[in-house]
Amino acid sequence: MEFAAVEQADSQIGISVQGQSVYITGAQGETLEVVSLTGRQLMTVKIDSPAQRIDLNVSKGCYILKVGKVVRKIQLR
Repeated sequence: MEFAAVEQADSQIGISVQGQSVYITGAQGETLEVVSLTGRQLMTVKIDSPAQRIDLNVSKGCYILKVGKVVRKIQLR
């Protein structure tokens, strides 16, 4: 028997921050999770397009963003 290795290209997921907005690319069908540094989940957003802008309604500070298996620490100013 042969098994084909199916691998998601998580490295193609792009996360960038501009002001209070987060731009997500290459993550259609995934979910964005915004988590505080204390571990409290603040919001979840379903990514429904190849490139999506999400406005974060949170105060200034550091947060953890999770999209699929990609995790990034960001700072909002």
